[in-house]
Amino acid sequence: MELLRAQAIPIKSADDLDSLVRSAKDRSLVLLGEASHGTSEFYTWRAALSRRLIEESGFRFIAVEGDWASIYKLNQYVRGRTAEGESARCIMESFNRWPTWMWANRETAELIEWLRAYNAERPTKEQVGFYGIDVYGPESSMGKVLELMKDALPALADEARAAYACLGPFGEDFSHYARSVARGGRSCEVEARHVLGMIRAARGNLVDEDRDAYFNLKQNALVVKNAERHYRAMPAQGPASWNHRVDHFYFTVERLLAHYGAGARGIVWAHNTHIGDARATAMAQQGQRNIGQIARQRLGAEQVLAVGFGTHRGSVMAGLSWGAEPQVMAVPPAREGSFEDLLHRTEKSRLLLLFSDPQDFTALLEPLGHRAIGVVYDPRRERIANYVPTLVPLRYDAFIYLEETRALQPLQ
Repeated sequence: MELLRAQAIPIKSADDLDSLVRSAKDRSLVLLGEASHGTSEFYTWRAALSRRLIEESGFRFIAVEGDWASIYKLNQYVRGRTAEGESARCIMESFNRWPTWMWANRETAELIEWLRAYNAERPTKEQVGFYGIDVYGPESSMGKVLELMKDALPALADEARAAYACLGPFGEDFSHYARSVARGGRSCEVEARHVLGMIRAARGNLVDEDRDAYFNLKQNALVVKNAERHYRAMPAQGPASWNHRVDHFYFTVERLLAHYGAGARGIVWAHNTHIGDARATAMAQQGQRNIGQIARQRLGAEQVLAVGFGTHRGSVMAGLSWGAEPQVMAVPPAREGSFEDLLHRTEKSRLLLLFSDPQDFTALLEPLGHRAIGVVYDPRRERIANYVPTLVPLRYDAFIYLEETRALQPLQ
């Protein structure tokens, strides 16, 4: 414990993260995690660190664990491409897919307004983007593909509409599609791939006219294609559905890096479960991979900085079941013997750990329970259901610990 206490860097604000910013400045990707999807401080600290990376090191985009079509509205807003008088709050109020609080909250609204002000002083080619990387929201992406093709590819719009008619009956909830295919119903894989193929075949003319518009059109079609695959695999036993989703996460980020050009660098916001290398957790035994693992394998570990976040106690916004009304729930003190419990015992309320050499952290080089809270949470089962066995210094490059945290603030 004394060794861990000595290695912990006390922090009060983002001004105390100089060592982390120096480690991050030349990486292609900085992955910023969270131990829950409903904790205010995880959002505000990630925002403060992201602002420093953008201002001081020229990072070009933030990609978040959210729906492409919905979050793209915020991207257009931060780049000054929406109607005059519109606001981040107004756009967020249009989000209607559960869990709405993940991106319709005050903390995110403040960051979006900052990004808009930052971009307003810069030419288009230097502006910072804000994007969603999730496979969810395919019904919105189908509608957007058809809307955009009507203008950009009118000769192919009817063909695309006919192909998407296969998925039409499940447009409001693709879990029904998963159950239908599992019962022997028709697969729409060919149709979803066909629309994407049409768009890719027309790339030349579309890119010449509007490179961003083509990217948006293609990405919406990729959401539909990859959502079809993700949901179709859902009823089967094994890791396939999970891996299809995280592959979409990562390759969306890789496409963004390519879209922004040589030397571009990006920031990813996602749950610790996604950004910390899966090979250092029990996930690997289940055949699951994640963004952190794939990024290190494809870009090289020296090009990726994965920063985990955690807390000892407080409150969180979550639902008791999928689709349930969100509520503020108590987060009990961390389980005895867990990673968070060890950090609590350092008696430092806020700290940063840098894992430049994992061998410096021998106390953490054995599996420790590491808290993970999702959008569904039941504090009564927390001690048995919310801890992932983890080799912490191998999972992350750095970790930010906040002793006591509070729930996200709703827009109202």
